[in-house]
Amino acid sequence: MSESLASSSMLLLPSAKKALDWSVKSWFVVALAGQWVFAIYILMIYTLTFVNGLNVTDFSPAPSLKQAEGYVLFIFFAHVLPAVYLSLLGMTQLVPSIRNNYRGYHRWNGKLFLLLGITAALSGLYLQWSKGWETNTAASLGITLNGLLILVAAYLAWFYAIKKRFEAHKRWAIHAFFLVNGVWTFRLYLMGWYMVNQGPNGNTRNIDGPMDITLSFACYLLPMLFIELYFWAKKQRASGKAWLSTGVMSLGVLITIVGVVAAATMMWAPRISNVLGAI
Repeated sequence: MSESLASSSMLLLPSAKKALDWSVKSWFVVALAGQWVFAIYILMIYTLTFVNGLNVTDFSPAPSLKQAEGYVLFIFFAHVLPAVYLSLLGMTQLVPSIRNNYRGYHRWNGKLFLLLGITAALSGLYLQWSKGWETNTAASLGITLNGLLILVAAYLAWFYAIKKRFEAHKRWAIHAFFLVNGVWTFRLYLMGWYMVNQGPNGNTRNIDGPMDITLSFACYLLPMLFIELYFWAKKQRASGKAWLSTGVMSLGVLITIVGVVAAATMMWAPRISNVLGAI
């Protein structure tokens, strides 16, 4: 009986692994669309306004930008503008065919991604705790841990690449990708939460409500958990564990779909429309 169950499990394993891969590919398509819309949003808010002589603060969602000046303003743009490159080309690092067939591009794009990610992390940490930038201490804790983990993951991804331990490099590079995109994911989760609840629920205007703080940690810890689940599932020889992992990963895809739709319709598109209407 046990041999029959084991044999049946082995027969179902390829289908489970294929479903797992399809869940990852589905997530990639949805996330890529969300990343590109976010890149367009950043370009519209912070570059198109400048080119057309508009006041950026009239369109930016950052309330402290109106009071920022001097080097604080410079640090803010050093933090925000790299997101355009990171969002447009960052996900190409995750494509196996590009990674295997265009290794020169993969290496240099990866180095630039990590460098810009470190820049965004350091500038973000400064803005969170600088006296020249108004922030909420409770809400800053999740963002601070995010920034510190970016530095750790970027270092480990670089270290293992130099040592040619490519499996470890791949693992930490993917972690670095999701950590660098933590603020993007936070917008997806926050807007998705608003959409599901038809408005705020446990949120405050200052983003220091219990749900705001929860999402400030979940926006990178949850994706990191999904990553580890994926690597674990790839090693499994029991179809039940693989199917269970596929179900959890599919839930992650659903969360991303809701988040991208919500952020695009409730946050990014209206502000892009405002900019276009003012030109």
